[in-house]
Amino acid sequence: MDVETTAMYAGRASDQTDEETAAVMAALTVDPTSIVATVIAIDDDGTPVAHAALRPFEGELEVKKVFVAKSVRGRGVSRAIMTELERIARERDIHSLVLQTGDLQVPAIALYLSMGYELIPVYGKYAAIPFALCYRKAL
Repeated sequence: MDVETTAMYAGRASDQTDEETAAVMAALTVDPTSIVATVIAIDDDGTPVAHAALRPFEGELEVKKVFVAKSVRGRGVSRAIMTELERIARERDIHSLVLQTGDLQVPAIALYLSMGYELIPVYGKYAAIPFALCYRKAL
């Protein structure tokens, strides 16, 4: 995931100061101890092909690190992962999910919109990311 997104946004990083780059990196860093649930999709041969996680954010849960391997894209894996995250949130009596993505991640944006996520103002540390887009879905 990091290799793919770093390459995708590489041209933008060259315009940032060291301080701005550090703020972006801090916003994107996930403390593994903050994760309350992780979903991993496994292919028929036992290979992990997708991942996503949830962490608390101000009374909601935040979707983190959604990634689907190129080899299985277009097969509904990302939708299945997101559906499972929503199920986990409901099970925990959480009434909404929030997430952040980048403006160049067009397939991800299309997925989120098709699943009922709505664009919201950029929240938290993501304000340091000039190309950040944030979404919320009421469950």
